[in-house]
Amino acid sequence: MRSWSPYALLVVAAIALDQWIKHLVETGLAFQEKLDLVPFLALFRTYNTGIAFSMFSSFGDTGLIVISLAVVAFVLFLATRIAPSQILARTGFALIVGGALGNLIDRAVYGHVIDYILFHTPVWSFAVFNLADAFISVGAALVVFDELFGWRREPKPSNAKSSKD
Repeated sequence: MRSWSPYALLVVAAIALDQWIKHLVETGLAFQEKLDLVPFLALFRTYNTGIAFSMFSSFGDTGLIVISLAVVAFVLFLATRIAPSQILARTGFALIVGGALGNLIDRAVYGHVIDYILFHTPVWSFAVFNLADAFISVGAALVVFDELFGWRREPKPSNAKSSKD
């Protein structure tokens, strides 16, 4: 069985990088003032009091912390159910947990999640998000990709007849 150590390190690295960037954003970026980096990407510090696109903001901090902890526990449960050879899925689960815990830290410390990445055009903009959200999205994509293409890992049934006929 392969060790969980590399995945635990990935979780810690994701949390550390997320929290470090959020600290830089909090200390160096004006609140709700767009800073264009390229024509379609800007930094825009804002706060999310809900989960993913501000859903469930009416649950309050405690409710959202409980939901977040339940999701992390469920993802960890799923991660223990996969084969050691499923490296993409294990990496994906580690990114999901790291991202979820990064946002959970924000919610527990500040009462909201710090968001700062804005994709936009002159007539459209995507919801503002953060690196932890990106970790969660990429992690989920890795898990789905691993499951969709996992059939290649499964042994093929042997239809060969015995030579003792």
